[in-house]
Amino acid sequence: MSRKGEKIGWIGGWSGGFIWLGLLSGIWAVQGKTTIAILGAILFIAAIATIVSVTPWKYPNTKYWKLMLPVYCLFFISIAFAFSFMENPKMNGLSWYSFFWVFPCLIPFWTTGSRTWKGKG
Repeated sequence: MSRKGEKIGWIGGWSGGFIWLGLLSGIWAVQGKTTIAILGAILFIAAIATIVSVTPWKYPNTKYWKLMLPVYCLFFISIAFAFSFMENPKMNGLSWYSFFWVFPCLIPFWTTGSRTWKGKG
């Protein structure tokens, strides 16, 4: 069994979680914020490289939570990075309680975290 759907889900799902950073970096580049755009693009590329390098089929005996941890770290760094360079977060409808929207993103960490690619857990 190739488990092609699961592989597409891992790569596509995680990549989709970071696509906003690539788009935001493009917007910053158009606005002339070159340094921020380059840093955002580097962070985006690092996230994609991490997603591809910590795939569960490369490490079939490793629990998913260990594989998801570096991706989640980059995800939170990306959020903090983008938030820190917003000119007026309140004008964009963001405030301290906007961070509660991050909690649903953590659900896979607990629901699938103890599993492995070989099915143990």
